[in-house]
Amino acid sequence: MKRIVIDSNLIFSALRGRESITRNRILNSQDLFFTPNFLIGEIFKHKESILKKSKASEEETLEFLLKILNRIHFINEENISTGNFIGAYRLCHDVDEKDTPFVALALELGYDLWTRDEELKNGLKKKGFVHFIEE
Repeated sequence: MKRIVIDSNLIFSALRGRESITRNRILNSQDLFFTPNFLIGEIFKHKESILKKSKASEEETLEFLLKILNRIHFINEENISTGNFIGAYRLCHDVDEKDTPFVALALELGYDLWTRDEELKNGLKKKGFVHFIEE
């Protein structure tokens, strides 16, 4: 059983259709998933886009979302040390600043980050952060 910090793009991917490998992995895995509360804001911010891209009805998509969210442990950003936030910002600021909370949580917990953002992964790897879940 792994402990994994999950990025918002995985949640968006899990909601795209009636059948989703990502959703099945989240729902059926023995792994434990963690994310910052920041994810909730991202979901609301991109709600229309998520629904538009989903091949499922709005009701089905919301059901999938509820099931997924029930499998994730949410961590308040206030519980992440200032040092880890600063470290994450230094890693992310010139790659994708919006991913700072996810990287900060991975640093804080010492868990790997699961993301499909290749630009983020490549940018962080260049700076020495290599703690990713590889699919």
